[in-house]
Amino acid sequence: HRSFETPHWLERLLVLMGTLGAQGGPVEWVGLHRHHHKYSDQENDHHDAGRGLWWAHSEWMLHNIPVLQHVDKFTGDLRRDPFYNWLDRWFLLLQLPLGGLLYWFGEANQIHGGGLGLVLWAIPLRLTVVYHVTWLVNSATHVFGYRNFDSADRSTNCWWVAILSFGEGWHNNHHAFPHSARHGLRWFEFDITWQHIKFLRRLGLARKLRLARYPN
Repeated sequence: HRSFETPHWLERLLVLMGTLGAQGGPVEWVGLHRHHHKYSDQENDHHDAGRGLWWAHSEWMLHNIPVLQHVDKFTGDLRRDPFYNWLDRWFLLLQLPLGGLLYWFGEANQIHGGGLGLVLWAIPLRLTVVYHVTWLVNSATHVFGYRNFDSADRSTNCWWVAILSFGEGWHNNHHAFPHSARHGLRWFEFDITWQHIKFLRRLGLARKLRLARYPN
């Protein structure tokens, strides 16, 4: 949503780290996310919460996803970057050097379970947990919780999803102000991701922040 800017090297590093979540390449992910915001909880929203909690959580991925044919329409800015296109094509291969590094580290430091144990904990288990936390933002925060704003969808603020997802659970706020770098807008809506962005700002590594405020 272009909610803030960082130096080019840091932007690429953050995108690379996000791509290690193996939820598709960055171009596809952004395209699906932008489409979701444009058609949130409408019939052509690929994880429309109106079709049920399980559908919004993960069942939608077991079916044909027509919007994948139109990702380029929503990602022209990213398609111009060869690095992002490369990541979009080869994102799964990033797990191989990561796995090799983890295996070496586990063996070299005689970690309990050895290198293989560390790999199993840090890749398949990590990805399973991250997948479900992400899916909860698609499902639980369109069903459970409260709403600060009357956005044209079912989005809600769900405190326990916010804890698990580092602030993404303040989802009604995000749908009301998608360009805001801060999702937790009320005093009790703790937003860990916003704390990271504030830290980068103090270091001079984040600028042009776009922020929404909760009306008093």
